[in-house]
Amino acid sequence: MNQAVPISTLKAHVSLNVRNLEKSIDFYRKMLGIEPSKVRTGYAKFDVKNPPLNLAMNEAPGLKERGALSHMGIQVASTQDVLAMRQQWNERGLITRDEMKTDCCYATQDKSWVHDPDGNQWEVFVVLKDNLPETAESSSCCGTTETGAPGCGVSA
Repeated sequence: MNQAVPISTLKAHVSLNVRNLEKSIDFYRKMLGIEPSKVRTGYAKFDVKNPPLNLAMNEAPGLKERGALSHMGIQVASTQDVLAMRQQWNERGLITRDEMKTDCCYATQDKSWVHDPDGNQWEVFVVLKDNLPETAESSSCCGTTETGAPGCGVSA
């Protein structure tokens, strides 16, 4: 194996599916002691400084049981870091799927995805442009595609 390239990791990312976004925002506002950094229809994000965490919530009112994990991720500093992590994953035998210049969660991002044996999805991503306005193009938040794979929009 090649020597790993140092990657500038910013923080962990967890995305939750929630039944009621307003109730979840209220809970996490109290739990974390901070206001959300982004709220859109069906979506909210808390940018936690300590511990470093990007906590996102996607409203899924049809959930029949308790809230469910949507996906997890590692936010990095640059597209170069995304590509370096993807290369490391590939060299270790993992199958990756890229989404570059994709609008997801009201931000333009470059990302690569892998999944674990139980189907849990992980992404490595960089935010290129944040806080996009609420439009049809930017509203497709990280959910799953028809095939069950994570999807945050159409790759460019």
